[in-house]
Amino acid sequence: MTTAPALRPPATSSTGADDVTGATGADLLAAYRPGPDRALLATPTRTLLAEGVHRTVEDPAEAGRLLAAARPGSAGSGGGEDGDTGGGRLLVGAIPFAPGAPARLFVPERVRLAGPVAPTAPAPSATGLAGEGRWRSRPVPEPEGYRAAVAEAVRRLAGDSPLEKVVLARTLELTAPGGSDLAAMAARLVQRDPHGYTFAVPAGGAATLIGASPELLVSRRGRRVVSNPLAGSAARSADPVEDRLRAEALLDSPKDLAEHAFVVDAVRAALAPFCTELTAPERPTLLRTAAMWHLSSTVTGTLREPATSALELALALHPTPAVCGTPTAQARAAIGELEPFDRGLYTGVVGWGDASGDGEWVVTLRCAEADGDLLRLFAGAGVVAASDPDLELAETAAKFRTFLHAVGLADAR
Repeated sequence: MTTAPALRPPATSSTGADDVTGATGADLLAAYRPGPDRALLATPTRTLLAEGVHRTVEDPAEAGRLLAAARPGSAGSGGGEDGDTGGGRLLVGAIPFAPGAPARLFVPERVRLAGPVAPTAPAPSATGLAGEGRWRSRPVPEPEGYRAAVAEAVRRLAGDSPLEKVVLARTLELTAPGGSDLAAMAARLVQRDPHGYTFAVPAGGAATLIGASPELLVSRRGRRVVSNPLAGSAARSADPVEDRLRAEALLDSPKDLAEHAFVVDAVRAALAPFCTELTAPERPTLLRTAAMWHLSSTVTGTLREPATSALELALALHPTPAVCGTPTAQARAAIGELEPFDRGLYTGVVGWGDASGDGEWVVTLRCAEADGDLLRLFAGAGVVAASDPDLELAETAAKFRTFLHAVGLADAR
């Protein structure tokens, strides 16, 4: 088994991780079963399987205090009910988009760790993922309603409002008798995008949040901080020549470059108070997933204070203009007026943090909420003054494909 340095235990490790000698990422992926006390995180560097609930936490700020209290040498590190994280174990789970909404975070009883899932590990077929019935789909809003919302956002952007960008999302509600095999779905998501961040975590009640995000919000290893904001997207093509042309066009698109710059500037501004030697590239590069091309920039820095945790950094960054817009307050208001549903955990934050302050938190994208027979998919697009409603609708349809593939469906309508 290989583990990341931040999580390598001695026997008295603050992470509470079990040394599963010989376990691989594929083993832990195969061992995952959905439930209110189970969480799976499969990243490019590790696979984490959490089981059992020592403590649940609905307030992200409280979660940060619990982790800080469990650090070696801190006043609360000796345990006790006030600030007990279960012997200093990891915290895992998801934080919602809306401020004040309850987080779905928990301290697990047991954490098993291994290296990443090997790209050659077999993925299950889609047969049976929808139980015995066929999926029925219902878009919310209908495509025409989404086009109208984008058009209204463009109208506002062209007016006197300080709004510069707003991210508008839509959902696709899939239903099938018996629901779906979430464990098999997670395995297909990992195999489709092995360099992404696959997650399956409790979402409240019997629901599970499952997805494969391409976007690292922030990671912390010791004093090293990394964020990888994405903004500006284009759908992939099955034709290699057309695929390359789309990638090149994205890299030269004034609209997408402007959208990307909003996000990078916001990430730098949010991290600057916490970091020294903060650097970002002058121009973005291309990041490829199975379904999309994205403009990508890697922002790196060194913490000023070693006590600053990955969770604290994630809360300072959330939400970025990549999922909300800019300015944040005006973008949130527009989203509340133009989107006919509650985002819940979508475009929030999902990941882990430990008592040393290390952690890895990603933006909750390319995801769905599974609850009984219902699988609710989410996808969004950044709207700026130059946006075209038809193109933004097409972008959301392309983003749905990551998840539609995982359930054995070809495309979104």
